[in-house]
Amino acid sequence: MARAAGGRAAVRWARAAWRYLRAVSGDDAYERYLAHHAVHHTLEPALSRKDFFTERQRQKWTGVSRCC
Repeated sequence: MARAAGGRAAVRWARAAWRYLRAVSGDDAYERYLAHHAVHHTLEPALSRKDFFTERQRQKWTGVSRCC
């Protein structure tokens, strides 16, 4: 019984670590976009995954990206 509880705790820790890594790397950005879009922009169609990442790259690389 104690061994099963330890296994469940390890699985919970691994899942939490995986969610953290996805969040800090930006890998979950599209899922977060869809959740936000479903709540705040219900009347507009959501971007496809490809269009979402294309738009993110355009925003990232357009304009001045230095301090001075």
